[in-house]
Amino acid sequence: MTPDWSLVEIENGIKQERVFALYLYTPMCGTCQLAGKMLSIVEKTMPQMSFARSDLNFIPQLAEEYSVESVPCLLLFKNNELQDKLYAFHSVPFLYEQLLKLDGSK
Repeated sequence: MTPDWSLVEIENGIKQERVFALYLYTPMCGTCQLAGKMLSIVEKTMPQMSFARSDLNFIPQLAEEYSVESVPCLLLFKNNELQDKLYAFHSVPFLYEQLLKLDGSK
């Protein structure tokens, strides 16, 4: 997974990419560590999508704007609009299927 993105980079990604997945976490969250590893596997299988990650502690305004309730959280955007929020990552195949539905290119 890519290094953490700043708020400006995230806002640009949402505006510029057709499909954009933003992974929000906090460093002390054990579930976030596992979710991040699952997402990094999925990211490698979907080069057509843009993925970003950020520590929620440094972008509280984004949490408020998108009503993020907890971490880990995966915000899924398509054409500059929030389509879905995932809090339960379940498994790599589950994440892959959710992102395929969002992408719609396959």
